Amino acid sequence: MARRAAEEIARVLRRKGRRRLVLASGKTMVAVYAELVRLHRQGRAPFRRAETFNLDELLLPPEHPLSFRAFMERHLFSRVGLPAESVHFLRGDAANLEAECRRYERQLARATPDIALVGIGANGHLAYLEPGRSLAPVTARVRLSPSTRRDLGAQGIRPAPREALTMGIETILSAREIVLVATGRSKAAAVARALKGRVTPSCPASFLTLHGSLSVFLDSAAASSLEIRDPKSEIRSGPE
Repeated sequence: MARRAAEEIARVLRRKGRRRLVLASGKTMVAVYAELVRLHRQGRAPFRRAETFNLDELLLPPEHPLSFRAFMERHLFSRVGLPAESVHFLRGDAANLEAECRRYERQLARATPDIALVGIGANGHLAYLEPGRSLAPVTARVRLSPSTRRDLGAQGIRPAPREALTMGIETILSAREIVLVATGRSKAAAVARALKGRVTPSCPASFLTLHGSLSVFLDSAAASSLEIRDPKSEIRSGPE
């Protein structure tokens, strides 16, 4: 599963010209990035023309070991020789967080991302767009739900922050292709609701089904609540 998701990213990287990637952090992505590093070392995932943007960031300085910027450096950037100037990230320690969101959105608006790699939260959140009555359309400062904060705490991020910065739903959906990766039984209900239920801000990941080029990669546990193949997306289920 992780290998096949990484191959989708590598396929885009092998195209001619500069490539813009939207990337996710979190434990689900560790195996995907390990596979992407393997493909890079084989010459099948060239990063020399890549430009990356991450979906979200905690309200931490980039050098903090628990920041998503540090996570990406450990698991991908430093292992594929990606130059610092090709990495774009939200700064969780910005003096003016609203201005930082506007700055990031302007960078993203310069060219359409080629592909976005995303995960899904157990409550259906996408990036840090939490379930609610509406979703931020563009990059914004958001409050984190209690369940997301518990998940962060379980990952060793303590005290868990109450807020974060995240891309908006319109920004995410602007990518030419989207790859959704989910693992584990704790994600099964959210996956089923996102792919089989109605599109609603109470399940932010459900908006992914509106995209015309969505590929979904699930392990058997995450796919366990799916009874039928969703016609709107390519679902490839299997072991990691």
